[in-house]
Amino acid sequence: MQFAPITLHTGVASVEAHEPPYPERFAVPEASARLINAVRAGDGRVIAIGTTAVRAVESAAGDDGVVRARAGWTDLVVTPERGVRVVDGLLTGLHEPEASHLLMLEAVAGRDAVGRSYEEALRGLYLWHEFGDVHLILPEEGPHVAHCSRNCG
Repeated sequence: MQFAPITLHTGVASVEAHEPPYPERFAVPEASARLINAVRAGDGRVIAIGTTAVRAVESAAGDDGVVRARAGWTDLVVTPERGVRVVDGLLTGLHEPEASHLLMLEAVAGRDAVGRSYEEALRGLYLWHEFGDVHLILPEEGPHVAHCSRNCG
């Protein structure tokens, strides 16, 4: 496992009523861009830790999917229609049904996988959002969805 550090300055994590997230300041350094591109060129997967990391990495990617060192503000809203160019999975908290972040999760894994994940979270009484449990979202052609709750060891 390798890590590609990025810098991000988050705003309000999840606004209400399907409103898009606020712009956020980010930086993807050259070394991280190189590492992400190398992983994508090999057999590895790029797993973002948090929705803001998805926005940052996807904002640094060109139309060709190549990540370049970049810094600035992003107002990118990742939706199933836009899709993702770089991220193969996402480790994130559980977001409220009205949160625009759910569209990002669907862009990464598909609506069915996200639906199954949230059904399981409700059945298992998982905790929500920043102070809650976390789950791993992977594309449906992969191992669907893996949950990590209170005992992740």
